[in-house]
Amino acid sequence: MKRIFIVAVIITFIDQIIKNALFFNFSLNESLTVIDNFFNITLLGNTGAAFSILLANTSLLIAVSVIAIILIYWFFIKNQVLDKKSQYIYGILFGGIIGNLIDRLFRGYVIDYLDFTIFGYSFPVFNLADICITISIVLLIFYIYKGEKNENRS
Repeated sequence: MKRIFIVAVIITFIDQIIKNALFFNFSLNESLTVIDNFFNITLLGNTGAAFSILLANTSLLIAVSVIAIILIYWFFIKNQVLDKKSQYIYGILFGGIIGNLIDRLFRGYVIDYLDFTIFGYSFPVFNLADICITISIVLLIFYIYKGEKNENRS
C-alpha cells in the first residue's frame, strides 16, 4: 500500500506542477505550436470528462472520482497481496484520478493542454492525468487477462 501511495503522490505532484506552470503562463484557449501540423500546447478548461462528455457536471464528476477511488481500493487493493507491478499500476491510476480531481475541486474544471493532430484528425486535448488513467487501465486489463490465462493453464 505504501508503494501505491508514493507513486500516486508523485504522479499527482508532476501533473499539478505542469498544469499550474501552464495556467500561470498561458491564457485559457491560448495555443503554442510545438511541431507544426502535429503537436500544440493548448490550454483548455474542460468541465466534462473524457472527450468532454458530461460537460458542466463538475459535482457529478467529483462524486464519480471519489467513488471510483473508494471502489478500486475496496475491491482490488484492500486485503490483497499485490505484486510490485500491480502496486505501480494502481499508484499511476490513483495519481491520474487525483490529479484531475484536484482541478475539479479547486478550479471547477480540468486543465487540458496536450493537443495532437494526426493525419488531419485533431484529437481531443488531454493531459498527463488522462494519460496515466488510460495507460493504467489498459495495463490492468492486460495484467488481469494474462493472470487469468495463466490460471487456466494450471
